[in-house]
Amino acid sequence: MTRQSTTAETGPDTRFEPHPTSATGSARGGPPGVDPTPLVTDPRLRLFVYLLLMSAMFMATLDNQIVSTALPTIVGEFGELERFGWVGSAYLLTTSAVMPLYGKLGDLFGRKYVIMAAIAIFTLGSLVCGLAVSMDTLIAARVLQALGGGGIMVSIFSINADLFEPRERARYQSYSSLVLMASGALGPVLGGTLSDLFGWRSIFLVNLPIGIAVLIGLAFLLPYRKPNRKPKIDYAGAILLAGAVASIVFWADSGQIFGSLIAWQSLAVVGFGALCAIGWVLVERRAPEPVVPLSLFAKPTINLLLVISLVSGAIGIGSVNYIALYLQTTTGLSPSMAGLLFVATTGGIAIGSIAAGRLIAKSGRYKPFSIASATLGVVSLGIFSVLHAGTPLIVIALVMLLQGVGVGIGQQVPVIGVQNAASRADVGAATGTVTLTRMGGAAIAISIYGAIVSSGLAHVQIALPGGVDFRNLTPEGLAALPQAARTLVANAYSDAFVPLFLTASGMMVIGLLCALLLPNIRLPREGEGKAAAPASA
Repeated sequence: MTRQSTTAETGPDTRFEPHPTSATGSARGGPPGVDPTPLVTDPRLRLFVYLLLMSAMFMATLDNQIVSTALPTIVGEFGELERFGWVGSAYLLTTSAVMPLYGKLGDLFGRKYVIMAAIAIFTLGSLVCGLAVSMDTLIAARVLQALGGGGIMVSIFSINADLFEPRERARYQSYSSLVLMASGALGPVLGGTLSDLFGWRSIFLVNLPIGIAVLIGLAFLLPYRKPNRKPKIDYAGAILLAGAVASIVFWADSGQIFGSLIAWQSLAVVGFGALCAIGWVLVERRAPEPVVPLSLFAKPTINLLLVISLVSGAIGIGSVNYIALYLQTTTGLSPSMAGLLFVATTGGIAIGSIAAGRLIAKSGRYKPFSIASATLGVVSLGIFSVLHAGTPLIVIALVMLLQGVGVGIGQQVPVIGVQNAASRADVGAATGTVTLTRMGGAAIAISIYGAIVSSGLAHVQIALPGGVDFRNLTPEGLAALPQAARTLVANAYSDAFVPLFLTASGMMVIGLLCALLLPNIRLPREGEGKAAAPASA
């Protein structure tokens, strides 16, 4: 992409990367018909719209956390324990499949009605979940809910690109990280409280007033900017991409479903996904409005950022459950105390995200923060790999804090960088792609981590009273063991987690290499680089 000199406060030859333009693009920047001016010009109204968007994000992200806490209660009413995992898996599969489509629909039809449709579908899905009469109907309702939930996050990040210029966007997206963190922290507590006080159905029905209020607010306050392009929906590309993405996520769960990631059923899923991916590429090469333009992948900057996003999903999302398991099995902490220890991680994310958002907004450079994030990830996971059972909790908390700071520093870089490198006409599709890679990285990593821990424990034999298999012990059961037996179990888990942490650290090394290869781009301020000539990144 053309990087052009400009006189700015940071020096006489500061380089920046403007949005790419077409050869026939206007002098104001962007492709013909794409208005580069902020969607909302009044600062107070813009802030209120942003708060509405954050409410929608909180609702969608809180839902998954709440549901995970209430699932045992749901199973107690409906039975069918064998379908327990599908309540979450069905949501994840559907969300992943529709994310890229929502980004493209926003580019084609305008983002206002696309996000309103997503919120409406999610709210309706929440109502149906609350009225479910069996495990099958609940799973089907979760699919409906996910058809909306998959579009909420993508649409919000895309609208942020319309509301704020690149530097200001970095600061506001750091606040988005706080919303994600708050939902993660409050979700388990709210899920348990609502289930106890009002029954499990209330965890879904609580979304109704929030969804309706956000819909009304956006209907009146969010302007509608109609793209000046003829909408042509790429149905074939959307279906094939959904099949490929869903196959990846389904394969990641196939170890539990079919017993092994290399069972013939699991390999059949991989084969189906590969066929869908090949068909998608062939279709997108000829589609007038592809769901994800292949031209995005012709830009090295975007490719590097997508790999960084994949790795950050594997570490920032995928490792959370396993670190919780590590804490409970090697330190003897109860689930609630292990959750409390995660305050160190969430606090680190808050510190890193807010600090990085402000510094990126001031300097315009995101590469240093991506490098710092990956470096801290490599170091913190490397330290985890050398900790042993019985390590003081203060040491573990400090390592978790370090990891959290690393995640927070780099959390917003892929979205900001990809949105800036993509054409204005493709911001929605690019945002959907980068969000999808993060979730895909989490799904694949969870599968890899599970296989590593299972393999590490498979050949360990520990004689326990009553012939109990130590792998099936609950935290309460582990705490009730004699000290000698508890130490043996803790050491077994500690040894099994060493290759997991080394693998995760190796993933972060890949992210670090990609961060080092990023061009040292400075995000433009409003009005800079609007007439830049077209070029490739």
